[in-house]
Amino acid sequence: MLKKVSLTNTVTGRTHHVIVDTDTDAKALIGAGKAPNEIAKVSGINGADEFVQRNTAKKPSLDERVAVFSGLARCLERNISTIKSLELQTGRVKSARYRGILAELSHQISIGEKLSDAMAQFPDVFPDDVLALIRAGEESGRLSAVCSQIANTQRKTLRILKKLKTGMIYPCIVLVMAVAVTIAMSFTLVPSIAKLYGTMNAKLPFATVAMMAFSDVLVHQPYLALIPFILLALLFKNWGRIYARPAVQRLAIRIPTVGMIIRKSAATVSFRALAMLLQANVRISTALEITAQSSSHIYYREFFLRVRDHVIEGMDLPESFLMESHWLGPDGRSISAIMQIASETGSANEMLDEIAADYEDELDAIASQIDKILEPITIVCMGVMVGFLVYAIYGPIFGLSKVILPSKKKPVPVATAPAQL
Repeated sequence: MLKKVSLTNTVTGRTHHVIVDTDTDAKALIGAGKAPNEIAKVSGINGADEFVQRNTAKKPSLDERVAVFSGLARCLERNISTIKSLELQTGRVKSARYRGILAELSHQISIGEKLSDAMAQFPDVFPDDVLALIRAGEESGRLSAVCSQIANTQRKTLRILKKLKTGMIYPCIVLVMAVAVTIAMSFTLVPSIAKLYGTMNAKLPFATVAMMAFSDVLVHQPYLALIPFILLALLFKNWGRIYARPAVQRLAIRIPTVGMIIRKSAATVSFRALAMLLQANVRISTALEITAQSSSHIYYREFFLRVRDHVIEGMDLPESFLMESHWLGPDGRSISAIMQIASETGSANEMLDEIAADYEDELDAIASQIDKILEPITIVCMGVMVGFLVYAIYGPIFGLSKVILPSKKKPVPVATAPAQL
């Protein structure tokens, strides 16, 4: 449930209100970040107020994840206790959900739970890849380094995502306007044309018939015009769960340009995680298993699991990479060659970091030019829609001349009798 914490400063007398998503008043005070010179008053939010707050308040974001793990890394590096480190992060987050989660994590650790087990209770905020890295940090005793690595990786991902979103604003606006214009024409222009063509008793093209049928449905059931926009909203809201399905991941990676971005982003996270685990002296088989869990795409998850099986059977890492290089796409063999160099020079960590850094640079360059990449796709989609509308509306006009001006039949010649002399 939601808790409203009113914090009143004893010096200035000013009151600040904080919303925390938790179940007890004690956790609400922790999540609100109460200072020693503040007086707190906790009250519950129920009924309609809770419904409004949950649907209008700020949701957990990637920015907050970056802030939390960055702050945890700094605190743990300075030997501050995990409980105190978590409590110090409550002031850096803005969503009620994150405040409640930090308070719950602090409580769970105070009763003897591990940080990874406590985070596992919130899979919507801490995905499998983050949990896998936290478990690796706990096993290797390098939790601060792991938190720092998570923060850096998520920060780079956030920067790329912001560039991608900025580049997609124009195509999205254009496509939404195209759909809106099509719906508006279905309410205004098409009904008039339908009456005109209906009185002609002319045979109409399929595109015109389909457009008239679509317009007739919208005129009699106008609420159906909201369906495309509702579907788009649901798609964006539930994209994480949709993309988690293996079938969707296999389909997405085959899309030109999009598949390349997916491969490079998955490779960046995976190879960076593997480098960090090997640097922490985690067993190779365990490191490969954790890396598989942290992979965001099923192809890379399958790749690292198969490599782990080969290593367990006694095969070395470069040969295992080469045998399963087809999972890595066009760059598979070059990555295997790099691993061969790493095996000979004993610099696996540095080479894996280099691979991840190269992919990050390429993703950054792609994100900067995403608008140029999407522009041809937008033009093609617009051209198809405009062409369909033009053909559906104006195509029958070229055949109406046969109805308006029917061709006159040629007179049949009449045989004449020969003149008699």
